[in-house]
Amino acid sequence: MSTEQPSEFQTTQSGFVWGYLLDGAGNTQVVNASNLKAALQTIPENSNRNFLWLHFNLSQASTERWLSENTALPPEFFEALHIGSRSTRVEVIDDSLIAVVNDVLHGFSFDPSEISTLWLSVTPRIVISARRKPLKSVDRLRHAVSNGAKITSTVELLTHLLRDQADVLMGIVRDAVAKVDKIEDDLLAGRLNHKRENLGALRRVLVRLQRLMAPEPAALFRLLQRPPVWIPEDDLQDIRQSSEEFSAVLIDMASLQERIKLLQEEIAAMISEKSSGSLFTLTIVTVLALPINLVAGLFGMNVGGIPLAADESGFWVIVCVLAAITTTAIWLILRRGSDS
Repeated sequence: MSTEQPSEFQTTQSGFVWGYLLDGAGNTQVVNASNLKAALQTIPENSNRNFLWLHFNLSQASTERWLSENTALPPEFFEALHIGSRSTRVEVIDDSLIAVVNDVLHGFSFDPSEISTLWLSVTPRIVISARRKPLKSVDRLRHAVSNGAKITSTVELLTHLLRDQADVLMGIVRDAVAKVDKIEDDLLAGRLNHKRENLGALRRVLVRLQRLMAPEPAALFRLLQRPPVWIPEDDLQDIRQSSEEFSAVLIDMASLQERIKLLQEEIAAMISEKSSGSLFTLTIVTVLALPINLVAGLFGMNVGGIPLAADESGFWVIVCVLAAITTTAIWLILRRGSDS
């Protein structure tokens, strides 16, 4: 096996990032930019066990044109690059598979912008993958291939990628569960340190991931119903297992979304209860201060005929009257509160 490690960020004018020639026994030969065209021309002449995996960067404007001129990719592959919907799907086109797979970027931090798409064309002898941003699952697959993982066919390479994708997604769900657990513990302890907006942002990311990736099990199921004749039974079984694993991850994600929704409602109820308590306190203070403000306003008018204006004890009479009214109001409020 070659010891050369192609870098995710080393690209050429063709947009070529890395390539491998695999023999199905764990032996790997690195394909670089200098022998890329030769590898494309000679791959049909190799033994039946050998197959080629080439990975390209679509963020370079010349990549799509180079692929169109130098590979036998079907037109549906190039149409998929520009189609509006990025939902995960796998389609059978003649003797090839066209797959659209969604993945997260390196250093994913629960930001919806950190989700991007990988396009693949899979035939019995060659896999061509292309993306616009470096993705986590495909990089894990590269590490597995470069470290000698025994991958015997192009379809097994695809299922390996799908398993890596499910593992990455499960890691995201575990991280999200840890965040939600901490928020729930704080709520149970009476510490409202988290805003509903934080949970809302987390829920939006999970909803987007689920919306993009939920069609994947159904797409794999359709492939299993009418697979191309060149896919062996062992690979079909691997696809079936990947579909089941991915379905389980999506179920966990849906449960987590429902849990976040309930926490949002609980936080909203707690905030509403606190706001109601504050409003009630403010109302009591306003009611208690009303007699004083009313009397002060009336007696502050500079007009004739103000009662007790000439009485030396008039001030204390008014104070006693206000004290009696305020005490009565407090008693009525406390009695109403105890009755409720």
